[in-house]
Amino acid sequence: MAQSSIILRVELEHRLATFGDVASVISRAGGDVSSIDLIRPGKDSSVRDITVDVADTEEAAIVEAVKKQEGITLINVSDRTFLAHLGGKISVQPTVPIKNRDDLSKVYTPGVAKVCAAIAQDEKKAYSLTIKRNTVAVVSDGSAVLGLGDIGPHAAAPVMEGKAMLFKQLAGVDAFPICLDTQDTEEIIRTVKAISPIFGGINLEDISSPRCFEIENRLAEELDVPVFHDDQHGTAVVVVAGLLNALKVVGKRIDQVRVIVNGIGAAGSSICKMLIAAGVTRLVPVDRDGAIVRGGDYSHPVWQWLAEKEEVESTAGTLQELIAGADVFVGVSRGRVLTSEDVRRMNADSIVFAMANPDPEISPEDALPYVKVYATGRSDYPNQLNNVLVFPGVFRGALDCRARRINEPMKLAAARAIASVVTGAELNEQYIIPSLFNEQVVSKVRHAIVETAILTGEARRIPPDFR
Repeated sequence: MAQSSIILRVELEHRLATFGDVASVISRAGGDVSSIDLIRPGKDSSVRDITVDVADTEEAAIVEAVKKQEGITLINVSDRTFLAHLGGKISVQPTVPIKNRDDLSKVYTPGVAKVCAAIAQDEKKAYSLTIKRNTVAVVSDGSAVLGLGDIGPHAAAPVMEGKAMLFKQLAGVDAFPICLDTQDTEEIIRTVKAISPIFGGINLEDISSPRCFEIENRLAEELDVPVFHDDQHGTAVVVVAGLLNALKVVGKRIDQVRVIVNGIGAAGSSICKMLIAAGVTRLVPVDRDGAIVRGGDYSHPVWQWLAEKEEVESTAGTLQELIAGADVFVGVSRGRVLTSEDVRRMNADSIVFAMANPDPEISPEDALPYVKVYATGRSDYPNQLNNVLVFPGVFRGALDCRARRINEPMKLAAARAIASVVTGAELNEQYIIPSLFNEQVVSKVRHAIVETAILTGEARRIPPDFR
């Protein structure tokens, strides 16, 4: 259940109510008082801010209960999450101060003209003389945002801002949210190409399937900067990283396990591709209508690609029919599609990655009696598989070596780098993936990306630490 924190500003009429009355009302309604701040003292009345930890579903009940209590006037309700977003979460700051006319003449007219002329003579100089070498556009059309679906570009902006914050804080990358008011594939491609000269990379985000496949493929072909659809590839990288370590815990080899991937949309398709690249030889992709089988005929281009792979099984059936005898389940679908009975029929020492949000495909309470390693995309359970482990280091590396693209070997190298952060002494059922704030993650992923880009011919620059 999702938790949040709200601040209730209340006025207490002392002859009718005490703070104990307020705390009691909040507790009975399901809230937990975490702090109290006295705003205005007084003999007959006082005003206080009360911070309450509460489940999202119980917030309205707490507010109504406080309103009804005699002697308590509810002045205002603030959600601490909303307060963190007031005015936006990012800003643009200059790197050079402008304190006098001489400073102004260097950074702007007339001095800037000679810099413009130099770039006009050689466009590659934009990497050294502008922000291009350190900028990423975080592009969305708002059509598939989190678990909220098609909420549009305005409502998508807080997510894109948050991603820009993470880019900067974790990897020093200057990212900017670009929320497009169109869902036309051609217009999106045209717009991103038109704004691309100032960006060193493009991060596509929350664009619905199947349009996301064509948009990414076309942009990767038509631009000379790396394009990365994080919902696809970030998820795939972190899943493979987690699986590499989970297999060590259970003592199984990747080329011998039978893996079910449930939900073959943007993320599921990329996960399947990367699992095959990582060495999985027995793969069962399952979507809402059942398994995608080897030799099948599908209109969806990625499903057809899977149907032509020898690693994909040829047995048709539903998820419940096919999960018997599986070693690994990876879910990127919807909540509560699995039961305890389903996972009980998996092989011994099974691995379950239940990544649907906010409700995983199976809860830990139902899974753990029968599952050896359990992971989700949530922060309130162990083994959180989160894309934040991936994209900051991937783009830090791609920008540093001026990669033309982020290819499959680079993604697999990133997965192995993330897995390597967890040492053999640390590795256990509850810890297969490093913390989002582990400082080694970005540096190791960055190193893996640069090294692999050089080896595969995608790098246009050799960073000093690789010379």
